[in-house]
Amino acid sequence: MSRARYSVFLLLMPLILASARAFAGSGLFGMDHEWAYDNSGIWKRSYQLDLEIGVIATEAAGALWLGNDDSLGHEFWQSIDSTAVSGVAAQALKYAFSRARPYQGKGPNKWFQGGCCQSFPSGEVTLQAGFVTPIILDEAARDHPWIWALELLPLYDGIGRLKQQAHWQSDVLAGWALGTASGYWASQRDTPLSVQILPGGISVGLQKRF
Repeated sequence: MSRARYSVFLLLMPLILASARAFAGSGLFGMDHEWAYDNSGIWKRSYQLDLEIGVIATEAAGALWLGNDDSLGHEFWQSIDSTAVSGVAAQALKYAFSRARPYQGKGPNKWFQGGCCQSFPSGEVTLQAGFVTPIILDEAARDHPWIWALELLPLYDGIGRLKQQAHWQSDVLAGWALGTASGYWASQRDTPLSVQILPGGISVGLQKRF
């Protein structure tokens, strides 16, 4: 399968995976409904926070250690671009749309509620999708199909946010799409933006200095 087809499939993947759980509701596209609250087992909130920290640490440490000249290091630098850009965009959208979260009890149609509400889109799902997309696109192009398993990260995080009543289904899908689009943009750059704006020595890779 060509890189272009991989990219199209990746962009559609969140909608395909979510279709099994969506049913007639309200809110955006009529898909939004509140899930029963669950903060136990693998869905415990602290695990998602650990995952968020782990992803940020992985891309930063991997980029600095391997450097941009290494293929995996290059992917990590692209992920830094992707997560930074999509994170800023997600936060701007949260302020712009100020949508109420499920646990606030206002329903899925309460938009533009002011500073109290920042449900749309899911910033954490945006982060996970933004992190994995450049890596998936590059590794899949090298005939490593197993790399698609990384999509389990935004899937897990999205389900967790729904179970904790922190987001609606459309929040999760929007975050997934935003992170994926940002990741695709980052993967198309031969030189990551973060490499261009930082001092040249930083992108060489610490492993080459020891």
